[in-house]
Amino acid sequence: MNSTKKETLVSRHIWKAFIPLVLFCFSCSDTTTPSVTEENDEGDVAFEAKFVTAPASVNSGIGPLYNNISCASCHTSDGRGTPPRNGEELSSMLFRLSIPGTSPEGGPNPVPGYGGQLHPRSTYGCSSEGTVRINYSEIQGAFPDGETYSLRQPTYTLINNYTTLPAGVMLSPRVAPPVFGLGLLEAIPENVLTANADETDANKDGISGRPNYVFDVVNKRTAIGRFGLKSNMPNLRQQNAGAYNGDMGITTSVFPDENSVGQIQAIPAHPIEVDDKTLDAVVHYTRTLAVPARRNSTDETVKRGKQLFIEANCSGCHTPTLTTGSVADVPEISNQTIHPYTDLLLHDLGDGLSDGRPDFLATGNEWRTSPLWGIGLTELVNGHSNFLHDGRARNYIEAIMWHGGEATNARDNFKKMPKGDRDAVVVFLRSL
Repeated sequence: MNSTKKETLVSRHIWKAFIPLVLFCFSCSDTTTPSVTEENDEGDVAFEAKFVTAPASVNSGIGPLYNNISCASCHTSDGRGTPPRNGEELSSMLFRLSIPGTSPEGGPNPVPGYGGQLHPRSTYGCSSEGTVRINYSEIQGAFPDGETYSLRQPTYTLINNYTTLPAGVMLSPRVAPPVFGLGLLEAIPENVLTANADETDANKDGISGRPNYVFDVVNKRTAIGRFGLKSNMPNLRQQNAGAYNGDMGITTSVFPDENSVGQIQAIPAHPIEVDDKTLDAVVHYTRTLAVPARRNSTDETVKRGKQLFIEANCSGCHTPTLTTGSVADVPEISNQTIHPYTDLLLHDLGDGLSDGRPDFLATGNEWRTSPLWGIGLTELVNGHSNFLHDGRARNYIEAIMWHGGEATNARDNFKKMPKGDRDAVVVFLRSL
C-alpha cells in the first residue's frame, strides 16, 4: 500500500466529519502514523453497523436489552459523547449500576434483576429497565480578579423502573469517550505505568496516583486496567466485547451470555451473535485509529499556555509524554514516543466528582486520568464542549474548576492566574 493510499484510509477512519475539510494530517504522536489495512476497513464497517432484532440476515441480535444500536451511535465520528439535552433520550451516555459488595471477580456487585448497567431500551416483548432523570443546579464562583464562572451540578434519579430496585443501589454516569489512540495506550508497558504511580505520595506533591487491577476475562487472571473511565478494562478485546454485550445486547465468544441473564425476562441461550473474525476486526480498528495532530504548536500563546499548564502541575496527572513498547502484530504502534497527556492511573478527584461507586480497586472518588489529546477538536467534530465523566462541564474552565482531591493544588494554581494566563492555558488545550 503506497503512502497516499495510507493517508486516505486513515483520514476516512478518524473523526469522519473532517473528510470534506482536509484540515490536517493525522498522527499517533507528533511524527508517525499507523498503517491501515483491509482488516481496518472491515473493522470500520463493523464499528458503524446498526444491529436489528433477530432473526435477520444481517446484523441480527440487538437486545433484548440495550443502550444503542451500534458502536458509532455512542462514539459519534469516533469522538466524545454528551449528556442528553432538553428532555432527549439517553444516547451517548450510560449508567453503571451496582450494590454494596463485590462480584466473584472482584468487581462491582451486579444489581439483582438489572445487572451492572441500566438499559433504557428493549426489543418487542421485553420491558426496558428504566431511565434516568437529570436535573442541574448552578454553583456560582469567581476568580480573584473578579471574573465569574458557574459550575453545573447534576442530580440523577432512576425513573420508570421495570421492577423494584433493591436498597443501596449505586449509580455511575458515563458519557462515551473518544476511541482514537487506544492502541497506543494499550501498548504502553505496565512497568512504565507503575513507575509513575505514587500511592503514598512519597514526593509530597499532593498527587498519589495508582493503577487499577481488574479481571482479565479471556486469560482468567488479574491484570492492570487501562480503559474505561475508572480503568476497569484491561485490554481492547475485552473493552470491545464488553461494549457489544453491555451496550447493545450482542454476544461474543468473550461474553457469550446475554446481558438479561438472571432477569425474569431473560431469553434462552443461543449461539453467539458476533463471530471472532468481526470482533477481531473491530479490535484492530480501535487499536489503529490515529490521533489528530497538534495544531498551532509553535504559536507563542500556545507555548505559554503549555508552560503554565506544567507550572500549575496539571501535568502531575496529565503526563505529557509516554513511550510504547513492542507490539508484534502491529509494529506501527511499537516503540513510539506519544503525547497523550495521561498517566492512565487512578486519582482521587474529590467529593464533588465522586460517583460513590467502587469499581475493582477504584473508590467512588477515583477516576482514571483522561487523555487530553484531541480534546481541542471536540466542539468542531462533535458539536459540543461537554467534558468530564458525565459531561457536566460545559467548557474547559468548568472542567478545571471541578477538579478537587489530588488535583486541588493544580486547580488552585490555575485559579490564581491572571485572566491572560488562564486564557493561554485554554488556548493550549484547544491546540491538543
